[in-house]
Amino acid sequence: MDNRVYVIGRDSAPQYLRLEAGEALAMTLVFLPGTGGRYCLEVDLCGPGASLDLAGLYLCPADGQLDLRVLVRHAVGGCTSRQLFKGIVGGTASASFDGLIYVAPDAQKTEAYQENHALLLSETARAESRPQLEIYADDVQCSHGATTGYLNPDELFYLRSRGIPEDEARQLQMQAFLAPVARRLDEALAEEVYASLP
Repeated sequence: MDNRVYVIGRDSAPQYLRLEAGEALAMTLVFLPGTGGRYCLEVDLCGPGASLDLAGLYLCPADGQLDLRVLVRHAVGGCTSRQLFKGIVGGTASASFDGLIYVAPDAQKTEAYQENHALLLSETARAESRPQLEIYADDVQCSHGATTGYLNPDELFYLRSRGIPEDEARQLQMQAFLAPVARRLDEALAEEVYASLP
């Protein structure tokens, strides 16, 4: 399965996708610093065996505002969707994630998972997550989750105790946080993402 990568604001990214029977799509969205505003994506899984693997990362280090909305509709049974988003928010920036998984009546044997995790770099940064499930079938496996937190001081202390300077240690922590999504990118884009970390 090919992984389609879109750098929002630079590439022409889709806002609506429809997957038919047996179709599989892996897609990764990248929001670099300075990419603000709202981005909405809707995906309909309309045929049995359709599969979506969606990931994204967002960097809001200064004073921007990002509003990310994702709606995945399971119209028929036997489909799978997985979503993983990771973001770093600093300065006075704010980021919000609204995600909804909709499972239609009789869309049995659906598997759908959604996660959004945000890392705050300052006391004035804000990150909001609103993952939601709307399920009208009873034989499904669905879950959602969200976390928001700061860099782990114990990890930072450990790295510092090994002789790593504080700024470099913080960079390593941020890279490790983003790694589950960043490893889906080609080397040049991953390096651009890491070079954009505050």
